[in-house]
Amino acid sequence: MASDVVGYSRLIRTDEEGTLAALKSLRTDLIGPKIAEHHGRIVKLMGDGLLAEFPSVVEAVRAATEIQQAIADRNVALPEGQGIEFRIGINLGDVAIDGEDIYGDGVNVAARLEAMAEPGGVYVSAAVHDQVRDRLGLQFEDLGKQQVKNIDRPVRVWRWLREAAATGPKVVRTERAVPDRRSIVVLPFNNMSRDADQEYFSDGITEDIITDLSKVSALFVIARNSAFVYKDKAFSVPHVCRELGVKFALEGSIRKAGNRVRVTAQLIDGSSGGHIWAERYDRELTDIFEVQDDITQQIVTALKVTLSEAEKSRIAEAGTKDTDAHDLFLKGRELLRGVKKDREMFDQATGCFLRAIELDPNYASPFAGLGMAYVLDYQNHWSEAPETSLDQAARFVSEAIDRDEQDPYAHYVASLVAMFRKDYQRCAEEADHALTLNPNFAPALNARGIVHIYSGQPEKAIAYIERAMRLDPAQQQQYLHFLGTAHFVAGDYEKAAALFSDRIAVNPSTDLSRAFLASALGHLGRLEGARELWRELKEINPKYSHAEHIGRLPFRDPSDAEKFTDGLRKAGLVE
Repeated sequence: MASDVVGYSRLIRTDEEGTLAALKSLRTDLIGPKIAEHHGRIVKLMGDGLLAEFPSVVEAVRAATEIQQAIADRNVALPEGQGIEFRIGINLGDVAIDGEDIYGDGVNVAARLEAMAEPGGVYVSAAVHDQVRDRLGLQFEDLGKQQVKNIDRPVRVWRWLREAAATGPKVVRTERAVPDRRSIVVLPFNNMSRDADQEYFSDGITEDIITDLSKVSALFVIARNSAFVYKDKAFSVPHVCRELGVKFALEGSIRKAGNRVRVTAQLIDGSSGGHIWAERYDRELTDIFEVQDDITQQIVTALKVTLSEAEKSRIAEAGTKDTDAHDLFLKGRELLRGVKKDREMFDQATGCFLRAIELDPNYASPFAGLGMAYVLDYQNHWSEAPETSLDQAARFVSEAIDRDEQDPYAHYVASLVAMFRKDYQRCAEEADHALTLNPNFAPALNARGIVHIYSGQPEKAIAYIERAMRLDPAQQQQYLHFLGTAHFVAGDYEKAAALFSDRIAVNPSTDLSRAFLASALGHLGRLEGARELWRELKEINPKYSHAEHIGRLPFRDPSDAEKFTDGLRKAGLVE
């Protein structure tokens, strides 16, 4: 059994002391005892990884799946982004023994399977699957034969389906209907550079292509969050397309070395797995914007999509010709989206944006990035004067829109600023403007729905939020809460209760959805269920205050907010 930490280098850069302490705790308190419980032994530790051997393949798989489930359960109780995830690979085969160490192809295959696995996943070879498939009550997905590094023959790989287990968070995976429009997912381009610190660059180029394609109204484009679920995983494109409900996929790789960049891209038919178009670009780094534009145009042409003049203009607009400024913007944007959320991250991200602006004062995107950074500071209170951060965010996003009125992200940030200021009309207008420029912008769709919830038109919110969920299925657990809130405010407590229950199933540590569900059950007269939820909520967050919770939500009509307190009162949970 081979195992290692997902994103270890990034975690160390973010918080070395905390990561090392957390890893030591996991090995000492959970992983080591679990391996011993199943009669295995740790052969050796290798930085963030370990190699273990077992006298029984059944015990090895039991240990691996129990370890992954225990880590997942442990992570849901932690703040978002602070959990550590592992990949595990298991092989059954001969090994050579050298003292306490083992080596050979049997070990190498386990290591290759581990490298292929998704975060929290367990991948096993066909030999392992043959031994355990009828003995453990676990379910596996056949990923077919895979060519792995330094192994002569392809290895048939099976993936443990955690979501089929009787324990652990419920994960809903369905094959979605393909929309009427041409539909596509842009999968994360592989970073082929030797420098892992260049990951932000390949991710940034992927996102820029997603953004450009999303501006085409005739295309249905899966959102970044859901596309990036497949980052660093082994997958088959037809399977991904079925899971996301799209017809086509774009995948590729990026190698950046000095002032040169090599980009490969392939457009694939999701039903057959066949290539529709493929190209390789060997260019100077200064040509990266032209490469992105050409890839977008080639896809549009291959899919036989007709662009309006406005869409042609929006796609052609690169934002800046300064590659250093663009590089700094990508770094800053990646920092804002990283797992680390603290003052240091805020300072690093804003520093990147400010340096980008120094290089190109007319570049709009870094101003929008600063706006988002200060919105986050307003929520999290990192700076010395967070009470002024909303004004700062408004100023920066206004600068962004002045420089590029066609930037949907800037208008989305402007809608968030307006939301926190309870300016419902401005919030709706900015979200609508973002959607005019980018019809596939799932966060703006969700924001548009939330405006309707808080301004007293919850029925109108439902269609917006459901469309956001379809474009961004990986963010389902966040959207479920808002969809439940819409039905709650509309007075459909039965539907609201079902949605809040679904949200709790996929995010067991949520206190907010539990509070709303307890209130909905109070309205429905299910008092014992409401009280049990309240006990769970207080265990998760002993300091929870229903008054502070509802006070933070920007309802226009106090009677809509009162529905929340009234349901809790009916259940006897508050005075």
